[in-house]
Amino acid sequence: MLEALICPRTQTTLRYDADAQELISKAANLAYPIRNGIPVMLVDEARKLD
Repeated sequence: MLEALICPRTQTTLRYDADAQELISKAANLAYPIRNGIPVMLVDEARKLD
């Protein structure tokens, strides 16, 4: 299922971080949270990466 998800900002693929329960977009420098097993693919909910 991960292959079907893309970053809403950059339209690029995402990397799954199992430890943090996030989907990482290197291109956008954002981490989208996964809450209760559901990816929250909203830019406003994403965490900025360092």
